[in-house]
This record gives sequence, structure tokens and C-alpha cells, in this order.
Amino acid sequence: MFSGVFQHSIDAKGRTSLPAKFRDILSAQGADKLFITHDLFDDCLVAFAPEAWAKFAEKVAARSMFDPDVRRLTRTFIAPANECPVDKLGRILIPATLRESVGIVEEITWAGTVARIEIWTPAKWAAEQKKAREQESGPELAKRLSEFF
Repeated sequence: MFSGVFQHSIDAKGRTSLPAKFRDILSAQGADKLFITHDLFDDCLVAFAPEAWAKFAEKVAARSMFDPDVRRLTRTFIAPANECPVDKLGRILIPATLRESVGIVEEITWAGTVARIEIWTPAKWAAEQKKAREQESGPELAKRLSEFF
């Protein structure tokens, strides 16, 4: 499972270093690539290990292509996805269309979120963290999250 937050630079061609911790997780799964696409709810990208992406794609493929929600999902989430290999130096190329859609230019924030990785601009990540902390008080949040522990 992916966890941790990492800051990396990204060059003009879109190459950035995949955090070593994430490379180790992929390697343990026998994988050397990620599937990267637009997040449906936040202004970031999301990346999946091949096995998780395949399971998700199988579930979508099992649904009716005539279902409007399935069509919307395939057009906005699956179609823009790119298979992005990790090179021998641990770098990954994030395609320009994906980078530009969320404003990634020189810096990138990788955030492990259990089964996926979120990819943010540092400013948007900081704003999202601030917003998340301000939304609920400690007791309210503790009550809602108590089922997890």
C-alpha cells in the first residue's frame, strides 16, 4: 500500500523521479509502470499500480456500456489514462496533457493514499491539506472515523 508525501522536481519534458518507497512497492508486485489519469474530484492526477488498474478496468468492463454513468467514467477517467513506465534510473514521464491539465510545471508532490498515488502541484497539495484540517473539529472527526480503529 502506498503512503508518504514526497516532493520532487519535474523537468520540461515531464520526467520526475518516482519516490524510492513507491518504486519498492511496484517492484514487489513485479511491476515497472504506473497508470496515471485525472482525478475525478480534485485538481490532481492519480496513479495506480498495474494490478490495481487491471482490477478496476475489469469491474468497469463488466458493467453495461449503455449505462450513462459508465460511459461518463470511461470517457473522463479511463480514456485519458496513460501507461507510464519507470526507467532504470527510477524516473517516470508524465505526459504533457496530464501535467498541463492540473498545472504541474517545475515541482510535484507525490502523496501515497493506500491503493493509489495522488500527484499534485505543491501549492494545491498545501491548500488541500489546510482545507481538510479546517473542515471539522477534532471531536466530530474522531466520531466519524472511529470505525477505522
